[in-house]
Amino acid sequence: MKITRRGFLGSAVAAPIVAGGVVPAGSAAGATARRGTARDIIVAAGNGLAYLDRAFELLSRGGDTLDAAIEVVRGPEDDPEDDSVGLGGLPNEEGVVELDACCMHGPTRRAGSVGAVRNIKNVSKVAKAVIEHTGHVMLVGEGAERFAVAMGFPRENLLTERSRKIWMLWKESHSSNDWWGPGMSAPGWQPPRPVPAARQWDLHVERLYARALELGIEPQFGTSAVRRVLFPPTGTIHCSALNARGDMSGITTTSGLAFKLPGRCGDSPVIGAGCFTDQDVGSAGATGSGEENIKVAGAHTIVENMRHGMSPLEAGMDALKRIARTYNNDMARLKFVDMTYYVLRNDGAYAGVSLWEGYSPGEHHQIAVHDGTRARAEDTVTLFKGWSEEFPPTPSLPPEPAWPGA
Repeated sequence: MKITRRGFLGSAVAAPIVAGGVVPAGSAAGATARRGTARDIIVAAGNGLAYLDRAFELLSRGGDTLDAAIEVVRGPEDDPEDDSVGLGGLPNEEGVVELDACCMHGPTRRAGSVGAVRNIKNVSKVAKAVIEHTGHVMLVGEGAERFAVAMGFPRENLLTERSRKIWMLWKESHSSNDWWGPGMSAPGWQPPRPVPAARQWDLHVERLYARALELGIEPQFGTSAVRRVLFPPTGTIHCSALNARGDMSGITTTSGLAFKLPGRCGDSPVIGAGCFTDQDVGSAGATGSGEENIKVAGAHTIVENMRHGMSPLEAGMDALKRIARTYNNDMARLKFVDMTYYVLRNDGAYAGVSLWEGYSPGEHHQIAVHDGTRARAEDTVTLFKGWSEEFPPTPSLPPEPAWPGA
């Protein structure tokens, strides 16, 4: 097997257009239907596609919109092969899986959230339990775990053998290169400088791959394991649901940034950032660079934009432009940032928008939709043309080197 530079770096970013431009990406998700009667429809992140049929069946039988949305997101939560959500999620820097989630129930205008939860698999349902069984909105850490146990959720070891071995590989190779220190938003931050000898990088990758095999990671998964070590991923799923009565709900759940500092919460448990629903207007959610989304209160911004007359597409693109303005449209920094928004208006019009086309050529950000015809995936509409680069940044490399030993 060959490991290409493109496989690790997501390719060099294509020449971006000016901030604020809109570049359609194929048959992009950008519906702008006229205001009309609500309809049964579910909109989710692309990793929810496989679970839309069962959720839509529940919705079409008169099921609650929040229950239908949870039916989508609990799919990845329950899947040990999905290392971005729930069971099998990649852990924090100490090797502990911590999960976040928030939800909003439109019919009762209530919200629930949990953050940095350990040992509980379905935090989407725990967030709902916060709504139903407390007078609070957010519970975090040990208190959230104890509440979940009191509600009957079993404590489980969420760290699968594969995720544990990937963490060990990261720990061995990144003991002095973690998330401590000034971030990319610091005024003095500089993009990485190319190194003259790309062979140093070649050797580093080869050693990581060989060590992955020594740790017992399956050879067919070795490339993916090394990629996760070099470029710690974010992983999240959002879902919004609307029924023909006009009821709406939204939910977002995640294991967050891989190898994060213990206690770190991204945007997923933050109501108004990772998820926001007002069924008088619509619902929105996010996946991607959580810290950047918190700064612009992305989901709330989108819903408020629709309240003031913007279409779902326009509302989502405006939120992306706000992220770009956070960095004064500095493309040297923005190429390391990515964000996808999933937008559903209360008449069934929807849109999927993203900062970049995807993480590498041929891998486009997508939105999953079911409106009664069929479950389908649609490419997002993008603010910038090209692909984001992985973070932390790495030295530039010559194009397409062959990676021996893989």
